[in-house]
Amino acid sequence: MKDKAIRVTLFLGVFLSVLVALALAAQDRYTLKIPNGIAFSDFRGYEDWQVVAPSHTDTSNVMRVIVANPVMIKAYRAGIPANGKPFPDGSKIAKIEWQPKKLTDAPFSAKTPDTVPGPLTEVEFIEKDTKRFADSNGWGYGAFKYDAASEAFTPVTLTDKPPQGNDAKCGAACHQLAKAKDYIFTEYPKR
Repeated sequence: MKDKAIRVTLFLGVFLSVLVALALAAQDRYTLKIPNGIAFSDFRGYEDWQVVAPSHTDTSNVMRVIVANPVMIKAYRAGIPANGKPFPDGSKIAKIEWQPKKLTDAPFSAKTPDTVPGPLTEVEFIEKDTKRFADSNGWGYGAFKYDAASEAFTPVTLTDKPPQGNDAKCGAACHQLAKAKDYIFTEYPKR
């Protein structure tokens, strides 16, 4: 009987050790980093930042919400970039992207179903640091796609759609169109 108790205890110990090892091996998204640039850990807590505005992109069938850290929200409220001033260093934006889905539950589906966020697909980060990102107009960019099956993020690459270079300059060319607004497309709409 004593041998059986020892074997059961040993089995449980090994079993629990394996479970702990698997839990530790699970991805810690805060260890991810774009080479020469944005680290996921630089945006810790982005899930709780204030919403700047929603966005729906038909061409890539993406629904997103743009959130900003307190530094950037304060700048927006001070009139930046409409007043011609640049955002201060430390300004950060996160774009959280989902595939859209139709809400089919009544009463909203009665005539025209609402479109709501579906599966998470990607998060994009933008950070203002004029010294660190001097070669991309003071802004660093990073995009991380999300795989629901593995519940893991990976940096977006040139093989993704849209393709993105895997460095902090990956968004600089696109954001050139918003040069007059300190390279930021999303305005802070009236509340």
